[in-house]
Amino acid sequence: MPHGSIVESPKREAQLGRDDLRHILVVDDDPMVCMAIEVYLQRYNFRVTIAEGGEAGLRALEHKQFDLMIIDIFMPHMRGFESIQIFHERAPVIPLIAMSGYAFANLDSPAPDFLRMALELGAARCLRKPFTPHALLAAINDCLAEPRPRSDIATAVQLG
Repeated sequence: MPHGSIVESPKREAQLGRDDLRHILVVDDDPMVCMAIEVYLQRYNFRVTIAEGGEAGLRALEHKQFDLMIIDIFMPHMRGFESIQIFHERAPVIPLIAMSGYAFANLDSPAPDFLRMALELGAARCLRKPFTPHALLAAINDCLAEPRPRSDIATAVQLG
């Protein structure tokens, strides 16, 4: 997969005869992580769009509707938490799961808690790589089960 590409999983709803599958955006620069998440989520009847890198993820967000986003914290071409902050600002009502496998070379120095920082920037849940498939599914189900705030547009239309 070329860097910065967007790949949508085959339309499983056509195979299942359902149009109501939850659509998840996965943004990570590691194609193996993306592939593993995609294969696992398809088993549980999720529709998945893979975006290799932050820019591709933002393009996907502009053109498609998603029920959930899974975003890597550290990717090339985005400075650290920039990805979490930008994705949350662009789609504040879509739950965002931040993931990170970042490790420090110097184990003697105290490491910043990147996952806690991601929560402060708008992530609904965080996963430390490597995570188990069960942990991923639990985080997704928790996010999708929570009531979502209405968007400003929907609220404005309702009040008007």
